[in-house]
Amino acid sequence: MSTQRSLAIYPSLRGQRVFVTGGATAVGAAIVSAFAAQGAQVAFVDIADQESTELVADIQARGFGTVWWRHCDVCDVVALQAAMTQAQQDLGPFSTLVNNVASDDRHTLESVTLAYWDERMAVNQRPAFFAIQAVVPGMRSLGGGSIINLGSTGWQQKSSGYPCYAVAKSSVNGLTRGLADTLGADRIRINNVSPGWVMTPRQLSKWLDDEALRNIRQSQCLPDMIQASDVARMVLFLASDDAAMCTAQEFKVDAGWN
Repeated sequence: MSTQRSLAIYPSLRGQRVFVTGGATAVGAAIVSAFAAQGAQVAFVDIADQESTELVADIQARGFGTVWWRHCDVCDVVALQAAMTQAQQDLGPFSTLVNNVASDDRHTLESVTLAYWDERMAVNQRPAFFAIQAVVPGMRSLGGGSIINLGSTGWQQKSSGYPCYAVAKSSVNGLTRGLADTLGADRIRINNVSPGWVMTPRQLSKWLDDEALRNIRQSQCLPDMIQASDVARMVLFLASDDAAMCTAQEFKVDAGWN
């Protein structure tokens, strides 16, 4: 178990407006909660209505203010951009975008049809680009911003069982580096956070078994299991003014696995 740590407070995040895709559960919920605790104005979209409502209520009960959220399937780019436009009308332009939404459903090479391929890319690849497209004009009006794309170390470990997910997540690095110069001219930073094996409820219930635990213990340099909050802390740093000269980079939160 991790030792108790005193965590950073970033004054530059107080009052900042943050948009998160897939913010209702797991890593997304940790990110939303972490920004709210910093005093930021947070908005997110998700398809999990109950979890979204419960998260917003919990944040408000803890005295961290009201969080804006809407039901939105990010596979529908028009709906995603419409939700982001509405959020910006309600709250103002966003200084931070966190492209978090993803789904690591298992599949085999032989089972993938064209329709399944398109659906996997629609969840794991396409939303990030079009969310960036929607938020950049507002960031330019603010004089800068921070975009944080959630990648993965799974494809870097050559993990099997999700080739479509691996393709989509590997492209996050290209998206980050491919836009860094263009956005940098307007002081918009763009970085990639690649988590290792995060112990979310989904991972614990679906994929974690004795063999997986042995693999984690053999591969990680640190003995503790990675939590969603560990990823959120890196995201906070990259959104803050403390990371003012960080862009076009990949930051791994994987306990030293890679």
